Amino acid sequence: MTAVSRLRPDLAAAAGPPEPTLVPRPELLAEAGPGGPVIDVVLPVYNEAHVLAASVAELCRYLTEAVPYRWRITIVDNASTDATWGEAQALAAHRPDVHAMRLGQRGRGRALKAAWSTSPAPVLVYMDIDLSTGLDALLPLVTSVLSGHSDLAVGSRRAPGARVRRSTKRDVISTGYNTLLRLTLRTRVRDAQCGFKAISRTVAHELLPVIEDDAWFFDTELITLAERRGLRILELPVEWIEDPDSRVRLWSTAWADLLGILRMLNPNRTPRP
Repeated sequence: MTAVSRLRPDLAAAAGPPEPTLVPRPELLAEAGPGGPVIDVVLPVYNEAHVLAASVAELCRYLTEAVPYRWRITIVDNASTDATWGEAQALAAHRPDVHAMRLGQRGRGRALKAAWSTSPAPVLVYMDIDLSTGLDALLPLVTSVLSGHSDLAVGSRRAPGARVRRSTKRDVISTGYNTLLRLTLRTRVRDAQCGFKAISRTVAHELLPVIEDDAWFFDTELITLAERRGLRILELPVEWIEDPDSRVRLWSTAWADLLGILRMLNPNRTPRP
């Protein structure tokens, strides 16, 4: 029996916010090994040389001051054509808690698959390099997974209590997309695409082989498969400010997402083993 199939279906979705008294499970801490990272924060990047060093420095400060567990940051360069890879190598050379890897192809999903499948940490995280999501939500996100309260924790710009500043255009597209997901794939998570998630390594290793998308639809596929398998999912309200320099191409991404939805609706779909 796999770890996922042992999870209680009656606890699936909307697990609710973690209680402040939650403590980490000793077996998860033990998985990190002596001196190993408990948390691995993955930063997928593409042509982000202009913000990489500053964002990593800010994230390091937060993790050092606010997170009481051993951690590391993994920068995954998605075939950048600027100086991003050189910056990532320099950061990794000067900080033992920063790791860097380079891929020859683009794709957020591809980056997360590469980093999550090889990470030694029992709790795997990812966030966008622009730090659009307020870092104060990171510790609750991690705690919910580390304590066993949830198996997948997702930041949400649509959960009650979220504070969001973004353009009307992006808000309309996001609203339409998440409504479509509820109507077609029957998802219960209200914000599938927020770049702020945490998952246990055990669960990630079971889901990654059956996630087919290597780009932006990765998030939706991850959540949909997690819901279908009865995983416990926490949707955590976040503070989010739109980055005007975002690399997301809205309309091409929306089209790719529609194709992804159609693929997952196909009853004859055979996931990769």
